[in-house]
Amino acid sequence: MARVIHVAGGGVFGLAAAWALIRRGAQVTVFEAAAIGAGASGGHVGALAPHAPDPWNTKKQLQLDSLLAAPAFWASVEQASGVPTGYARTGRLQPVPDAQTAARLPARIEAASRHWPADLGMTLTRDPQGPLIPPSPTGLWLTDGLTARLNPRAALQALATAIRAGGGRIHEHTPAPDNHAPTIWATGTPGLMALNTALDRRIGQGVKGQSLLLSHAAPDSPQLFADGLHIVPHADGTTAIGSTSENTWDHPGPDDQARTLLTRATALCPTLAHAETLDIWAGLRPRARSRAPILAPWPGRPGHLIANGGFKIGFGMAPLIADLAARILLDYHADIPDLFTLP
Repeated sequence: MARVIHVAGGGVFGLAAAWALIRRGAQVTVFEAAAIGAGASGGHVGALAPHAPDPWNTKKQLQLDSLLAAPAFWASVEQASGVPTGYARTGRLQPVPDAQTAARLPARIEAASRHWPADLGMTLTRDPQGPLIPPSPTGLWLTDGLTARLNPRAALQALATAIRAGGGRIHEHTPAPDNHAPTIWATGTPGLMALNTALDRRIGQGVKGQSLLLSHAAPDSPQLFADGLHIVPHADGTTAIGSTSENTWDHPGPDDQARTLLTRATALCPTLAHAETLDIWAGLRPRARSRAPILAPWPGRPGHLIANGGFKIGFGMAPLIADLAARILLDYHADIPDLFTLP
């Protein structure tokens, strides 16, 4: 008989875990207290970018494992749903801002050659290609082939469609019941706040983020990272800009900081100044105190598993988190990386 598993949360961690469980034969019901993508996963950016490979550590290895698993994971979602996710490994372009940074880059490039697949590494160029090229004070740009992009909202809809096609159920505007085990709790910032109270210590918090979606088509262009800003061209003819990271705020909705994103982006790529702004997103992104994702049993609640805290790297880490969650609940796998333990 198929194991009956509940998933609380309709963001990328919850839906990805539900899909991984369904592929393994589980009977899954997803409960979302609001709507699919109502939390941090409903933004625009979708930058699946690796951390700098120097120095190397366990967190970077786990992120790499997930980024390398992403093509097969998202292909399975698209095949089951018939819905495009916007996934593509289009690479990344970063201007080199000064001589000090340039002097450090040979060691970074060498570290990438040791830890990343050979065909996805980093290089320096003086002749970048593409329609979106930010200025570089040094005349140098750093490129890599590992970075990918994904359309967050399209990916969530594709996951939801795949889950339903696989026999899973999704109940929106319905909080998950507390009395069912096993349950995966992937409830984002509200979930972190609930854990703070339940465990009487600070597990994490919400950090406000804002992003823009522009009507600017450059679907095959590498994404840009410059001045702390991601500029990500999507397959559907849009370009995303983001995101802010705000530890204090007056309200969770869009405000003046969202408008500064466009000013900063057009300073880097003047052609964006002529693009129509299609949407402004603002929301609270769940950041664990450890700054790493959480995948851990809920203390004192047998059969309840926490999957949360995917701050800035949630979509990139989702294939790995989903696979581990499925193995924990279906195979009783107990070898969870220490990085993912509760802070």
